[in-house]
Amino acid sequence: MTGVASEAQTSVALGVYGAFNGTTSGDGTQQSPANQAGGLFEFRHIKNPLVGYEATYSYNRGDQGFSNFPLPPCPTSGCTVSTASIADNAHEVTGDWVVSLHGANLRPFALAGGGLLLNVPSGGTVSTATCGATNPSCSQSISAAATRTSTEGVFVYGAGLDWELLPHLGLRFQYRGNLYKAPAIANAFSSTNAFTHTSEPVIGIYFRL
Repeated sequence: MTGVASEAQTSVALGVYGAFNGTTSGDGTQQSPANQAGGLFEFRHIKNPLVGYEATYSYNRGDQGFSNFPLPPCPTSGCTVSTASIADNAHEVTGDWVVSLHGANLRPFALAGGGLLLNVPSGGTVSTATCGATNPSCSQSISAAATRTSTEGVFVYGAGLDWELLPHLGLRFQYRGNLYKAPAIANAFSSTNAFTHTSEPVIGIYFRL
């Protein structure tokens, strides 16, 4: 019982991360998320090396760019090109399974889990350019973007290392990967219906309760 108790650990942690995203395309739409910084809160309990779990909440700006470029050149009847820039707030809540080892003041770990990713737009603009088939000049208009909130399921995986610097206090280094369907938040553009991936290197501080 003493050995099992020595492995048990409950901690809370705060971290900062970079969210690095990829572009998706589909159904005539190209979607390009901006790379952003964010914050992560974790509540974690390690029962033994194979049994651990955590609840997390993270937030970052999830600004998105959209476009629906026609294949060049413009058809004989002319073409319309639209782009949009949407300001967005991305909230993520997950529950994860954690396995870990403990030696000296180090605890490497790996995790996998799932949850929900909520994208809440806070404004944006749509730019539309209409070009004639024989006239090289284009007329352009800019308007406020109509948006909608998107909620998607997300699969999370990762690995990292806890480094205890003082009793009950240490640093947490980790990498978290998120796989989810690209959010459809701009009414003027169809969804790409494509899955996308966000890479999140994280550094933070934890407190062992």
